Amino acid sequence: MTQNLSITQSGAVARITLTQPEIRNAFSDDVIAELTAAFQDVGARPDVRAVVLAAEGPAFCAGANLNWMRRMADYTRDENLADAGKLAEMLRVIYTCPQPTIARVQGDVYAGGMGLVAACDMAVSVDTAGFCLSEVKLGLIPATISPYVIRAMGARAAHRYFLTAERFDAAEALRIGFVHAVVGADQLDAKVDELLKALTSASPNAVRACKQLVQNVAEREIDASLIAATVEGIADIRASAEGREGVQSFLQKRKPGWL
Repeated sequence: MTQNLSITQSGAVARITLTQPEIRNAFSDDVIAELTAAFQDVGARPDVRAVVLAAEGPAFCAGANLNWMRRMADYTRDENLADAGKLAEMLRVIYTCPQPTIARVQGDVYAGGMGLVAACDMAVSVDTAGFCLSEVKLGLIPATISPYVIRAMGARAAHRYFLTAERFDAAEALRIGFVHAVVGADQLDAKVDELLKALTSASPNAVRACKQLVQNVAEREIDASLIAATVEGIADIRASAEGREGVQSFLQKRKPGWL
């Protein structure tokens, strides 16, 4: 049973929504456990073809819950290792969710919340949202979220915003590639739906395989083993039932069977 979020499904789309607006949807160990379980749940559903991560209230996610931070302040190093490991596992589960994921950013995103957005495949933000990697102000570093945030915004932008803890706006988040679209609040759902329509109109197996392809290829040296893996990847998808159906439907000028 979830207490801090909701899981709903409409057709092929699952929505996981943070439901603690009164504390700006801040993390706690309970929230981390619930998010991990939620993405494992929807990721295993064969009828889900896309997942939206959303939140209620003025903030998308303000980072760590103050009560959780108070407990962490007294943790030993071993306790901190175990605690950080749970956060890292949550981010990994979101990042490796088999279906494509969209962060629907309706408000401010701070600290650990930046990891949530970055772990999703796509992000759409309202134009009024603010973003901040505030860890250095507390004498900390954004270590656990860094693999995902650096992939999302690039090393050059990470050098600036990790080190300065400056707050930046949605236009800057778009410029550095942290989000893919910025819209007015009244257009947020329409933009998310536009992406969902594109995702659910494509071959389900190909979409999942493409997601895995990006994760396997990004940042890797282009060497013989990578080239061989890409050759095997296209051969496998071409020989699959959906791959054959997609090509045949194109050649025959008809809709593919998955539509």
